[in-house]
Amino acid sequence: MSSFDGHDVLGPGEEPEPRALDDIDGAGALSVLRRGLAASPELRAGLSLSALMTLSVAGGRLVVPLVIQFVLDRGFVGGAVRLGLVMAAAGGALALTIASIFLSQAVYKRLVGVAEAVLLGLRLRTFAHLHRLSLAEHTSTKTGVLTARVTSDVEALAKFAQWGAISWIVNSVQIIGVVFVMAVYSWQLTLVTVLVHLPLLPVLRDMQRRQLRAYDLLRTRVGETMGALAEAVHGIEVVRTYGQREAVRRRLHRVVDRQYGQQMRAARYFSLVLPSTDIFGVAAVAAVIGAGVHWGTGWGVTSGELVAFVFLVNMLVTPITSLGETLDQTQTALAGWWKILNVLDTEVEVAEPSPGVARPLPQGALAVEARGVEFSYRGSDRVLHGVDVELDAGSSVAVVGETGSGKTTFAMLLARLADPTAGQVMLGGVDLRMVSADDRRRSVRMVPQDGFLFDTTVGANIRFGRRDSTEADVQAAVDELGLCTWVAGLPAGLDTRVGERGSSLSVGERQLVALLRAQLADPGLLILDEATSAVDPDTEQTLERALEHLAEGRTTVSVAHRLSTAERSDLVLVFDRGRIVENGSHAELAEAGGTYAALYESWLGNTRLMEA
Repeated sequence: MSSFDGHDVLGPGEEPEPRALDDIDGAGALSVLRRGLAASPELRAGLSLSALMTLSVAGGRLVVPLVIQFVLDRGFVGGAVRLGLVMAAAGGALALTIASIFLSQAVYKRLVGVAEAVLLGLRLRTFAHLHRLSLAEHTSTKTGVLTARVTSDVEALAKFAQWGAISWIVNSVQIIGVVFVMAVYSWQLTLVTVLVHLPLLPVLRDMQRRQLRAYDLLRTRVGETMGALAEAVHGIEVVRTYGQREAVRRRLHRVVDRQYGQQMRAARYFSLVLPSTDIFGVAAVAAVIGAGVHWGTGWGVTSGELVAFVFLVNMLVTPITSLGETLDQTQTALAGWWKILNVLDTEVEVAEPSPGVARPLPQGALAVEARGVEFSYRGSDRVLHGVDVELDAGSSVAVVGETGSGKTTFAMLLARLADPTAGQVMLGGVDLRMVSADDRRRSVRMVPQDGFLFDTTVGANIRFGRRDSTEADVQAAVDELGLCTWVAGLPAGLDTRVGERGSSLSVGERQLVALLRAQLADPGLLILDEATSAVDPDTEQTLERALEHLAEGRTTVSVAHRLSTAERSDLVLVFDRGRIVENGSHAELAEAGGTYAALYESWLGNTRLMEA
């Protein structure tokens, strides 16, 4: 992946270096669980009531063996059947069982509600945290991988929350309750049952560790697959134009095969869990029957109690087997949770100032000053080296330079999409790091080279420029930029649908919408990433006229790919290898015979060649 200015952060096919936080094997399942619970306050709401209701459900399931023991020991005396007692016990058991069914339904609904609240909160917090991270963080991570964190990984948790988590709660309570009742009946037979199951613990523990590692890698593979798919879909025009469908298909097959292979390796461990729990369960039943028949009389165990105890052992085996099935789903959920927690634990480099410390920006056009500004993307060399410059309020400034010279990175820092690794950026005499997010967004607007549009109407996309804007404000922005004729020419005017990513509009038309969005915001500093590049001549003229109106009364910094923009600017900053090597007016620099003059001559030559 490449970041701004063509600076390579990752080579083709390379993945970001894992951080120490990604070592899930070193953390362990319990650490992941504790960290996840701490990050999900919704789980703590009403936890005591949920546990009490679950305990009641588990108690209801113990009715049947208790009634069986009662009937066998009290309902048959001296060869006679005490029919009234038997019917009363059976009727009471039926009533309790029906009540347990309705209670189970209530518990399930409550637990599902809690689980969905947890997922909603987790998804929203992850999404919000992603938007707080600096653009440098986003450029060092594939978009598909970040998308997987709030989609696929949360979905893995959703499946677990809908059944697995409830299974753990209900079955764990049932195991505890059954063991307690078993101990009341006979501590000797209880000890036999526990000793038979004891060797199962290290087996499951080893399986759990191996599964957790396998599923952690599987979540990574899922992120890789989503990244490759997103890249293939977004680049479909290039793929088809250059006939690269076969190459892209092979790459997609490779990433899908890697995910499939990892899925099968993870499933291999699960295939061993169920037989293990079944073997130990059958062994426990056999051991209890054998020990009860042989030593039961001496231990004071009646025949009714022995039969009831066998039922209890089956009731113990069933949730253990169920938890064995749940273990597989638990591992993939924990792995997904860990990936999400990694995102939440990623340091927010662009930290907003507290309300009591934040300083307001002056109204109107803003002066700009950079003091010893340096910047480097994560894991790369410095992109900017000691940039010092002062820009007057209301001036028009062009930033030029070869690809990779640092000009777009400089513009990004002015909008505080990232913070300098050293030095200060001052707007209106205020350190940009001391300005609140709302004040900054109101006073600074950046229009990228390809303005992103949402799949809604032209008017709704313009209104993204200011949250409290009205339709009248949108129309006023259209009038101020002189774009009434263009809007009138759209199929439905401002109500025209733009399609996904603005696909129904041309590149130039998308830029016009982006300029209207900036006009609506009424910023004191306007940052343009060459809004007139890659558009047809007619649209370019419309864009240039709109830009002239947009720049009035504002400080304008334009990242200029076409040097015609520099010709019209008050000041030109020439970047080379992350430094400002020249500054001055277009005429001064063109005559100086330096870096700018060489760029200008090259641009003029290319322009003449294109016209010819």
